[in-house]
Amino acid sequence: MQGVYEKVEQFHKPTIAAVNGYAFGGGHELALSCDIRIASTNAQFALPETSLGIMPAAGGTQRLARLVGVGRATEMILTSRRVKAQEALTMGLVTDVVEPEELMSKAKETAQTILSTGPLATQLAKTVVRHGFDADHSTGILLERLAQSVLYSSAEKVEGTNAFLEKRTPDYRAAQRKDDEA
Repeated sequence: MQGVYEKVEQFHKPTIAAVNGYAFGGGHELALSCDIRIASTNAQFALPETSLGIMPAAGGTQRLARLVGVGRATEMILTSRRVKAQEALTMGLVTDVVEPEELMSKAKETAQTILSTGPLATQLAKTVVRHGFDADHSTGILLERLAQSVLYSSAEKVEGTNAFLEKRTPDYRAAQRKDDEA
């Protein structure tokens, strides 16, 4: 599972986990590998492996600690404690909590919002956040600067800026075709 969840985490497009109900063990680790996690009010999260005489081993120990801090992650893992949706929101495990009937529409709304942004900018921002987080500050800033340099020379940046100045919705597909031709 470690390899599968690594592929999810490293996928070049943004990923959204919509959690409705229990996300325990591998399900929780899959949600952790996504870029954004949205929960319904009845969602619960746990890594109960230690109560079974094993431990989370599909990236959960690392991803959870990076999201909620080492202390909270250690406590959750060592005690196999269940965390309800509202607490998951408070600790930064999820980005939003909605009623169960609103979960999929909220996930789709989030996806649509992402789709309205520049695809290259989105991809590079995701990459810089992921790789910059594990690097020292100077390296993270360097990655940011290099990614921005790529964007400043793209048709996507020109289209985004022109659309803003002209008070219209950008057409990033046309800009992408220009970048592909260059």
